[in-house]
Amino acid sequence: MLLDFLQGGFSLSGAVIHIAVIALMIFLILPVHEFAHAGVALLLGDKSIKSRGRLSLNPLVHIDIMGALCMLLFGFGWAKAVPINPTYFKKPKLYMGIVALAGPVSNIICGLLGGVLMLIIRLVFPLIAPAVASVEVYNVLVKILNFVITFLAVYININVTLAVFNLLPIPPLDGSKILFVLLPDKAVEFCYRYQMIFTLVLYALLFTGLLNGPISFISGYLFDFCSLSFIG
Repeated sequence: MLLDFLQGGFSLSGAVIHIAVIALMIFLILPVHEFAHAGVALLLGDKSIKSRGRLSLNPLVHIDIMGALCMLLFGFGWAKAVPINPTYFKKPKLYMGIVALAGPVSNIICGLLGGVLMLIIRLVFPLIAPAVASVEVYNVLVKILNFVITFLAVYININVTLAVFNLLPIPPLDGSKILFVLLPDKAVEFCYRYQMIFTLVLYALLFTGLLNGPISFISGYLFDFCSLSFIG
């Protein structure tokens, strides 16, 4: 991400693509992520969601400054957590896990949509290329398509990285809520009581780069799936 560019890991054009995609993530994909949480919570019975103002795709109600900064620097971050009232749920712990899962699933779906568009380009371009009248037009078209393919690849990668990051079983990430479904109530209470400490540990892991390896490893497999690289 931005740190890679400052260290010489990206060209200027590569940095522009990354920053453009990250802006798209912050102002579109993260709101979709939080909207998924809110929508599923509403479907499962939390009627208070409507009054909290988070059942919206407006990015201004979802943006978290620290999460956006981490997205810019590291490629994964977060928005403001949607406040959920589990007392409305028939099975609070199970339903909270389902609500938590909805966010990462929305990112995987967004990644898949990018993969479908990339696949369409890969399949259609060879069909229309012979009809291009001149070499100059063909070369310009190739440059444009290469830019779009690169943009989509980065878009998919950030989506799957965001999904994997949020699935980490560290409070306050979504993965912790999913893990809580399997834990006894006392363990869940302990995690909520010391959530601030877990959050500080998460920040430390992010800024030291200790999470980069595991996240990249898992994201690589998920990227291959969402980019539909196994087709064609």
